[in-house]
Amino acid sequence: MQNSWISLGLMSGTSGDGVDTSIIRTDGINQYELIKDKYFEYDLKIYKDIHSLKEKIHKTEHLKKYKNEINNLERNITIFHAEIIKQLNISENTLIGFHGQTIYHNPDEKISRQLGNGKLLNQLTNRNIVFNFRKNDILKGGQGAPLTPVFHHLISIKNEIKLPVCFLNIGGISNITIVKDRENLSELISKDIGPGNCLIDSWVRKNSNKKFDQDGNLASSGTKNEIIFEQAQELYANRNSKKKLSFDVNDFDISFVRGLSLTDGVATLTDFTASVIGEELSLSLNQFKEKTLDILICGGGRKNKVLLKKIQENLLPNFNLKLIDDYKINGDFIESQAFAFLAIRTLKGLPISFPGTTGCKKACIGGELIKN
Repeated sequence: MQNSWISLGLMSGTSGDGVDTSIIRTDGINQYELIKDKYFEYDLKIYKDIHSLKEKIHKTEHLKKYKNEINNLERNITIFHAEIIKQLNISENTLIGFHGQTIYHNPDEKISRQLGNGKLLNQLTNRNIVFNFRKNDILKGGQGAPLTPVFHHLISIKNEIKLPVCFLNIGGISNITIVKDRENLSELISKDIGPGNCLIDSWVRKNSNKKFDQDGNLASSGTKNEIIFEQAQELYANRNSKKKLSFDVNDFDISFVRGLSLTDGVATLTDFTASVIGEELSLSLNQFKEKTLDILICGGGRKNKVLLKKIQENLLPNFNLKLIDDYKINGDFIESQAFAFLAIRTLKGLPISFPGTTGCKKACIGGELIKN
């Protein structure tokens, strides 16, 4: 591969359970080759500290109020990432794409706070670091998310996937990318469409010693509460009259299922999440309603069989849910691969976000580079 670089992407998603890592070789444009994917689970203290802090931070003032806690956790998370880099034993000239752990995202206030100190990681590892990927997009009028669409486009081209195609990423938040054109990145369409795993995970964490609903087993053994479900749909429709382009997990809460049993709560939240994803997908893909369209699912939520079944039930029959894994791509590591790719684009001064993906005014370069 000519004019290519090796890059390591480090991604910690809204589940806050660990770090996905991917080493790729790429030219930052239309070529990439996967070298290695590996997951590193956070120790229990970091995991608990992340979720404890996220539950306290609901507005900008909280970033000041809990400054000491934030700084301590950021240092611990950065050290954890440095240890990962040492364990991976990468070459000295490998570029690092360091996403960090999002604890607060509010583009209306031009803030998206990821815990991860790029300068400290550079000092600890002696590697060139690209971090703070969302800041420039937000300053240029964008939402700072989603940032993976340009990589979804590359996946489509490299794997000769039939276009148009829709990528559905179910992480803590659900987002979509619609790829229509093989050449023109300005044709990309992307947005967050609502909750992914965040409601289900939060309920499971609060009501059991588990972190999430493995394979949807809890949901399948519970019963949806019809009254609460319908009330939740109505509330969501009303508050969603002003459509948002990007979400934070703090935009959603589980108070409406208070009082239900563990399994009935999971069942109700799973149905609610599926109904929101299904409705938003149908609205976003309305222009393709006469066509057969593949929806390629990536992210941790794709393993929840009950959630996927319920999403499909909310879709037109000509919209086919498929796992990205069917293309021999591990759906757990799309975002870590993406941030390795975005780091190279930052290095080359190429845009990582576009008006159709984040709402920025024009194609936007992102990420801060810290060199040795």
